[in-house]
Amino acid sequence: MIRLSRALNAWGTPEFSAILVQEIEQLTIDQLPLQQGLSTGSHALDNRLRAMIISVADEGNCIRAKAGIFYTGIIAGCSCMDDPTPLNEESEYCEVQLDIDKATAGTMVVLLAE
Repeated sequence: MIRLSRALNAWGTPEFSAILVQEIEQLTIDQLPLQQGLSTGSHALDNRLRAMIISVADEGNCIRAKAGIFYTGIIAGCSCMDDPTPLNEESEYCEVQLDIDKATAGTMVVLLAE
């Protein structure tokens, strides 16, 4: 489970959203559901990951944030010498819900349907 400790420590301050964005942008493809959020590509990349906070709510035991994730994906071919599929990067976007536990900073990330 990922822990967003800096975001939890900033909860209730004006810096919360900026710190949450920084922490999300440092996560890897293994920690975010980017592969499941693909719309045009077949393989998600975690380079140039950018996040924006859409909404934040206090849900009692957790902080619930909705974030948009901008990232890239590729359409991977068979990598054969005569494979006509180019490895061009495609822009991707998905929305996720992050539930940050107020006691532990443990965070569950769920892909949201658009």
